[in-house]
Amino acid sequence: MKIKLFLAASLTALLCAGNPAGADMFLKDGFDGYDFAPEGGLYYKENFEQSAGTVEFQRDVAVSGGALKLTVRPHCPPAGKSCSERAEIWEKPDLRVPYDQGVWYGFTVKFGEPIPQDDHRYLIAQWKREIDPGAEGDFSPFLALRLRQGKLFATVETNYIAPQATPAAATSENSAATCATGQTPVWLRPKTNQMRALVATDATWTPEDGALFSSCTAAISVTNHGNPLPSPDSGWVDFAIFTKPGPDGSGHIEIFANRKPIVTVKGHIGHADKGLGKNQYFKFGPYRAANKGEWTLYYDNFRRSPYCEDVLHNGLCPAL
Repeated sequence: MKIKLFLAASLTALLCAGNPAGADMFLKDGFDGYDFAPEGGLYYKENFEQSAGTVEFQRDVAVSGGALKLTVRPHCPPAGKSCSERAEIWEKPDLRVPYDQGVWYGFTVKFGEPIPQDDHRYLIAQWKREIDPGAEGDFSPFLALRLRQGKLFATVETNYIAPQATPAAATSENSAATCATGQTPVWLRPKTNQMRALVATDATWTPEDGALFSSCTAAISVTNHGNPLPSPDSGWVDFAIFTKPGPDGSGHIEIFANRKPIVTVKGHIGHADKGLGKNQYFKFGPYRAANKGEWTLYYDNFRRSPYCEDVLHNGLCPAL
């Protein structure tokens, strides 16, 4: 027992001291205790938007042992158009991964009832680049798992690149673009020097759901492996995701869900603007634009590693 206590205390001290090899560490937390495990490297960030959320270490809803229950409630002022409501769990800054380094993340999530059926910019997990103090601009996550009208989808963001071709005609003016082979539906945002690509959806997604993605880009390629994202009402969903941003076109993302390959994404991924930091970081939990009512998500089995085998088991790891 003394040895275990000593090791735990030593690991905690190492994490807090800013271990320069932190990006190479295997992090995991099964949320079986009454606080974040020291070997997980996670924390609940305190700020105004996060004050809309609550975090509960509970055992009533879990894959095994315990799990996190994260809930957001209304808290934005009536005129707060840009206000958000969050209950997100963050990686500790000293353990973040360099922006140009690939890393695997895994976590299991379950949607609490009721599952939102509207569109209030719902996110359940997001990967971003650090922003230095004083940097101009509001940079979207380079990868995000999102919910719209009860449907799960994933997006990839990068700097704006003018399209080289006109998309084929959509089925209606309110539908997503129909893109040629090698191109990906994208929402162009030149005023913010960004564009957002639609890279994966669940089986209930329709062209009308993706009407925002009305253009096409060859700067981001998506290989679909024949498996849609699981439906939000299907119970526990286990994600294993590889992220390696590359705004210069060297980016690479792999998304697995419930041990099935969903998509491989390559090309221009992430941002290269002035004033951005040297690291990427991950955060998970309910995030939405200001709304009524409560929204709850449950999370279990967080892990992060430079090695796929620590996150995705049973010989499923792809060749990178």
